[in-house]
Amino acid sequence: MSYVAKEIKRLTGKAIHTKDMIRDGDHVMVAVSGGKDSLALLWLLKERIKRVPIDYRITAVHVDPGFGANSADQMTSFFLAHGFEFRVIESDIGPKAHGPQNRENPCFLCSRLRRKLLFQTAEEIGCNRIAFGHHKDDLIETFFLNVFYGASISTMVPVQDFFGGKLTAIRPFYMVDEDLIRRYAQLMDWPEISLDCPTAGSSKREEIKNMLKHFYRSNRKIKGNIFHALQNVNAEYLL
Repeated sequence: MSYVAKEIKRLTGKAIHTKDMIRDGDHVMVAVSGGKDSLALLWLLKERIKRVPIDYRITAVHVDPGFGANSADQMTSFFLAHGFEFRVIESDIGPKAHGPQNRENPCFLCSRLRRKLLFQTAEEIGCNRIAFGHHKDDLIETFFLNVFYGASISTMVPVQDFFGGKLTAIRPFYMVDEDLIRRYAQLMDWPEISLDCPTAGSSKREEIKNMLKHFYRSNRKIKGNIFHALQNVNAEYLL
């Protein structure tokens, strides 16, 4: 097994274990956009069942945003080829979020509408956990997005309960660097699933990502310092 595969499995397993993300008998929905992060998460969660002393079930769920790329067919082929239990949802949330009334922040509305569909589907198929492929870089970027554009000091959390604990969102990749996932996806040689999003590569998140890359290049310790700072908040020194 390559170093990349070993390391991503180690970090994912550590996150799941230390945060008690998955328990015996859980039915876990894996939100699969088709990108490298969600495909890697789906693959690793299924592979992990064979190695751990607990038994859980996973169902992959893909929401086609309706941009015209027909990701529904692409994801259906992938799920069938690899034997995943799955559900594919066709929608119009992409065009709706990018409509003329919402030009300022289409990504926020698209994400919100997609999450609503995922939550509804989780209830329909009896999932008590929903796994997202958000990684360490996502958590850091979300923090700066919320500071710059949301006027709040917050980010995503590894485990988050909804609806009084009936559904729990988990992020098993929260300790994993995006670059490690990219290298793992290249190793697995998965097909690239396009959503045809018109704002891909030009969003506020992309601006934050590019800003952070500049700092990371200047000092290799900065990313780790930010990540640890998110777990070391001194509320007495905040207004």
